[in-house]
Amino acid sequence: MKIVLIGPQGSGKGTQGKILSERLGIPTISMGDLLRNAEGELKEEINKCMNEGVLVPLHITDKLIENRLSKSDCSEGFILDGYPRNLVQAKSLKDITKIDKVVEISLSDEEAVRRLSSRLSCKCGMIFNSITRVSKEEGICDECGGELFQRDDDKPEAIMKRLEVYRGETEPVIGYYGEESDVEVLSFDGGKSIEDIAGEIEERLGC
Repeated sequence: MKIVLIGPQGSGKGTQGKILSERLGIPTISMGDLLRNAEGELKEEINKCMNEGVLVPLHITDKLIENRLSKSDCSEGFILDGYPRNLVQAKSLKDITKIDKVVEISLSDEEAVRRLSSRLSCKCGMIFNSITRVSKEEGICDECGGELFQRDDDKPEAIMKRLEVYRGETEPVIGYYGEESDVEVLSFDGGKSIEDIAGEIEERLGC
């Protein structure tokens, strides 16, 4: 099964992607990971774009996706997490592969801000949340003992800007799949518990 997973920041789509990946035995593919792990000339061009603060061009993202989907672990399907992010990418992806299902996890802006602004990070990479994943000692990382801090992009003002981009650029992708590409879109309430959402997704996918 070839699945596109879509949802705003804070919706828990990354968590659901991991659960679904284990359930179906297919990989979850994140464009962020592909960009970070690129090598050679592609990596140089990606770094240049990031340093200049511009979007990575379509020919690079297409090549990264096409190369990844050609791997043997994708032969039975895959889950695309966070890609495509806009209509241009969605239409380009159509020339690379056919998508079977879109799993949309919705969440209100208010709840997204509440969740994300409660996140605390550590320099070692661990992430905690004062609502859902509290560290054993307040302000201290369970893993390395480092001091936890709030990233600038997890502050309410920055979160709202990210959500505006999502509503303007990514939400139209859902309509594109449901209307123009005739791909079934399955929508779920991201305000529910992780277990409830996972159960509903598995039931509606029949897995």
